[in-house]
Amino acid sequence: MDLRLPAVRGLPRGIVAAVAAIVLVLAGVGTWTAVASDDAPAVHRTDRVMDMGGGVRIDTSYFTSESGGRRPAVLVAHGFGGSKDDVRAQAEQLARDGYAVLTWSARGFGRSTGKIGLNDPRGEVADVSRLVDWLARRPEVLLDKPGDPRVGVTGASYGGAISLLAAGYDRRVDAIAPAITYWNLADALFPNGVFKKLWAGVFMNSGGGCGRFIDELCRMYDRVAESGIPDAQARALLEARSPSAVGKDIKVPTLLVQGQSDSLFPLGQADAAARAIRANRAPVDVDWIAGGHDGGDMETSRVQARVTAWFDRYLKDEKGVDTGPAFRITRTGGIRSTDGSVQLKGAGGDVYPGLESGRRTVALSGREQRFTNPAGASPPAVSALPGLGGSGGLSQLSSLGIGVSLDFPGQYAHFDSRPLRNDLWITGSPTVTVHVTSTSDDAVLFGKVYDVGPRGTQVLPSQLVAPVRVTGAKDGKDVTLTLPAVDHDVQKGHRLRLALASTDLGYASPAAPATYTVSLKGGLQVPTAQDVTTAPASLPAWVWWLPLAGAVSAAALLLTRRRRATASAPDPALADVPLQITDLSKRYARSAERYAVKDLSFRVERGQVLGLLGPNGAGKTTTLRMLMGLISPDGGEIRVFGHAIRPGAPVLSRVGAFVEGAGFLPHLSGRENLELYWRATGRPPEDAHLDEALQIAGLGDALDRAVRTYSQGMRQRLAIAQAMLGLPDLLILDEPTNGLDPPQIREMREVMIRYAAAGRTVIVSSHLLAEVEQSCTHLVVMDRGRLVQAGRVDEIVGSGDTLLVGLASDISDPLVEKVAALPGVESTVRTEGGLLVRLAPLGVPSADGPGALDVLGGGPRTVEVLGGAPVARATATVSATVSATVETAGAGADAAVRDATTGSAPRTVTTVSATVETVGATVESVGEETSDAGPPAAEADAVGSAAAARLLVELVRLEVPVASLGPHRRLEDAFLTLIGGSA
Repeated sequence: MDLRLPAVRGLPRGIVAAVAAIVLVLAGVGTWTAVASDDAPAVHRTDRVMDMGGGVRIDTSYFTSESGGRRPAVLVAHGFGGSKDDVRAQAEQLARDGYAVLTWSARGFGRSTGKIGLNDPRGEVADVSRLVDWLARRPEVLLDKPGDPRVGVTGASYGGAISLLAAGYDRRVDAIAPAITYWNLADALFPNGVFKKLWAGVFMNSGGGCGRFIDELCRMYDRVAESGIPDAQARALLEARSPSAVGKDIKVPTLLVQGQSDSLFPLGQADAAARAIRANRAPVDVDWIAGGHDGGDMETSRVQARVTAWFDRYLKDEKGVDTGPAFRITRTGGIRSTDGSVQLKGAGGDVYPGLESGRRTVALSGREQRFTNPAGASPPAVSALPGLGGSGGLSQLSSLGIGVSLDFPGQYAHFDSRPLRNDLWITGSPTVTVHVTSTSDDAVLFGKVYDVGPRGTQVLPSQLVAPVRVTGAKDGKDVTLTLPAVDHDVQKGHRLRLALASTDLGYASPAAPATYTVSLKGGLQVPTAQDVTTAPASLPAWVWWLPLAGAVSAAALLLTRRRRATASAPDPALADVPLQITDLSKRYARSAERYAVKDLSFRVERGQVLGLLGPNGAGKTTTLRMLMGLISPDGGEIRVFGHAIRPGAPVLSRVGAFVEGAGFLPHLSGRENLELYWRATGRPPEDAHLDEALQIAGLGDALDRAVRTYSQGMRQRLAIAQAMLGLPDLLILDEPTNGLDPPQIREMREVMIRYAAAGRTVIVSSHLLAEVEQSCTHLVVMDRGRLVQAGRVDEIVGSGDTLLVGLASDISDPLVEKVAALPGVESTVRTEGGLLVRLAPLGVPSADGPGALDVLGGGPRTVEVLGGAPVARATATVSATVSATVETAGAGADAAVRDATTGSAPRTVTTVSATVETVGATVESVGEETSDAGPPAAEADAVGSAAAARLLVELVRLEVPVASLGPHRRLEDAFLTLIGGSA
């Protein structure tokens, strides 16, 4: 389990399936995901490992764009259990926006070494200062003064805390934007003296076990987990690693983003940070997002845009930038009827109200009540499921009025209000005072406030509880409970219910049985934050523009009906052609002359695996988006099985796509995820061809395991299986091997090949040229929006001027030198498993004498075979079939030779003879002039084949143990040649 992304785990399967079905609809999970256009400014990345001293090495990535001049820098930190790879997309976007961006894997994570110190000032925090030192030496980074770069820090969770700590310990930090993080780690894991055992366990597990942490943290965890009670030493250890320890020194502009769905770091953590930093007279904005560690919508795009605006204002000093309101809340507005997704809306205010603003009293009623703490604190009540959040999360379901919490009879007391006469919006932390008596010295209570509907259905806002340890409870004690901070709308006619339970699944309760007695000492104090307003709902825009648009559309249809009818008519001649692109063009936005794609034409047949290649800015993504009907071309057309592509074209049902990744519910199995996705499409179950897609994906028994247990390669294959549901005739895969290790890449290659083998077609866009060369049958190479070349892979790669000689066994250096001295051989070098023999270029005179051109160099039209034999001249190209036999003097051993051009099985060599045959070629005597018949390229190919044949004969003569021989030109070389680069 890691803390990078929320996940849902551990619910009973029946409940999981029901909840997941709702969450799937709410989240709008699908095959399509947003991707950054390859037409955006190119971003350059440099990876390096930095020595932090003490044997600790930190793995970093540095991102810059091509914009000139010095620029501010941003450090982007990852979450606990993650690595620098998790924040790569954000780093690349910030680089495009004009920042120099540095990411790194913290100690103990990714490829960085060292032990985890939980943001130890002497460890992880000191590492950040060294990274700032490095940025200060970069020529492209803006400096405030020598050694002091203009720098901001952002990150989420663990990375959010390091953002705050960096600002407190290093005065060179100029602005920060921490998200869903802690202010005081001791308060977060030991709230009010109660051990948050499940979340603490998640921390240790996400870090790889106790042994991956520094010793004092490991000992502390073992001690507290065993006793169930946090001690003063444990609190001091965590407080020293908390931003609160240097709160008085954080004096830079701070954007605090905190999650409402978060039982790990609840809203109170951000509130404490905001109050402390504002007391230092630094600008502070607060943003409560819908999601958090327990799940829900993380609002990634909106939050990252606001973070960028924050840095634009305080790092670039762009005073006109809108950084948003001082306080913003995301509120749930129900479910959209059009697509079933959760409707979010913003509310805000010019001043952050804190958690106590606008308090009003809600009277509660109920007699004194007695309940028990069961032996072993079991069974526990259930509120949140710490560490088990998902795409929607229980908290998101509670915001939609779905109750999923559980209290056991006899283990809690409750006090209710009367039905409310008016709507009540709670924004902040309610408080209540109660009198507590216990049969034991200490009592542990869990307070929560339910929203109870007219029919008795109760909902726990954000699934949050407030634990409290009451010491000296035997004699009775008044206790004021500060309940969880929430933003929740209680409707007219509903009641509020205060519940006090003796147990909770996420926390440690006393194991000894006890009886608690509680009574009210006053009403429930509810904060309302009256200055926070939600934008009023206006009439739908269509009310205003629909009549006018209807008139315009009708006129347009009348004017263009013939042209449209003609353009959209299927072409019977292309009915069996998966893809035909003709003269396709797409201009850049707001440009009449600059094209992302220009006059692109190519055709893809059944059974082909087509690789779409090109550098950044080549127009690949734009082409794929037009192919998928997401954007419309400015010229030309795309036909899939004869049908013209347009947004919503029915023929798109025959197209499956996987773009960067697909969302899965981690607590469900792979099979359940696919079944839910197909159900969401509304198509008949029998059309899914689920078994066929799963067989091609090759996941085996893993299909019935939870997706959270999958490796990255298995997730990628599951995503491709999702794209293959319905067995689409045309499958589009954009970077399907991203993040995979070599064995996983090989598995992905086999998936694509198996799919195409059934007569379907696969289009792959990838930057891994070696992988494309192995998996694709055909290529389309683009550059600057235009087609550079299209054809079979072997045709584009060609033979080149370098041959790879595979060796059955190693040979001595003197023998290598003899090979290098052969006529027509320019150089010979060792490589893994053989030799790379570079032939002399065309037209280079042979060492055999002036005026003669040696066939090994590829230029001559005459070949002397073993000195004095007849000369053969090839005037047409097919292949050179070589039969070479050698009797090794005194050795009595046979040599095995593989056909130089066809790769046929080795042949045993027993007598001295050599024959060079050019199949279908004309063999003429020495002295005849070269015929002009036939294309020059064909003649060159024939000569190249003869060159390979002659080299093989010479190698056998030298007793070189040849196992194979063939061209060594790689796709990388051909690609760079086509786009004008250099290898």
